[in-house]
Amino acid sequence: MKRIVKVMILVLVLSMLCGCGTANTAKVADTNGDGKLTCTLEVRCDTLLGKLDQMTPEKAALVPENGILLETVELEFNGGESVFDVFRKVLREEKIHFEYVDASAYDSVYIEGIGNIYEFDCGPQSGWMFSVNDVYPGLGCSAYTLADGDVIVFHYTCDLGADLGADYEK
Repeated sequence: MKRIVKVMILVLVLSMLCGCGTANTAKVADTNGDGKLTCTLEVRCDTLLGKLDQMTPEKAALVPENGILLETVELEFNGGESVFDVFRKVLREEKIHFEYVDASAYDSVYIEGIGNIYEFDCGPQSGWMFSVNDVYPGLGCSAYTLADGDVIVFHYTCDLGADLGADYEK
């Protein structure tokens, strides 16, 4: 009996030391040595500016004149956080409406709309995509773990990303 208790205590101590069951605090390199992990976030729908006539008047009225729903902001994040974690935090702070659904088949979330501009508002191939450091990663934003210095941009596409240089049909 004493041996079982000792084994259980050892397992408990090891699991605590390994971080099992604790918050996601993955080690991420501080690339500029300032002691902080930072990234930037921007939300753009400027692809819609030349296509407002393809939208309903109510939806076209939601598109800012410069096509930017959120100017670039720099923010700190914790190691292990995803693009979606910082996206949700910033948009809530800035009181910008957004909707998403859990896309469990892809182990991520899917962004349906930002600023009341939704998928399909500009045609059957339109919706929201994101890039990190000018690369469209091809996975959901909650599945992409951030690194220090990442530049995140959410873009509205009217053509499955072809109008953004991310043509997935090729």
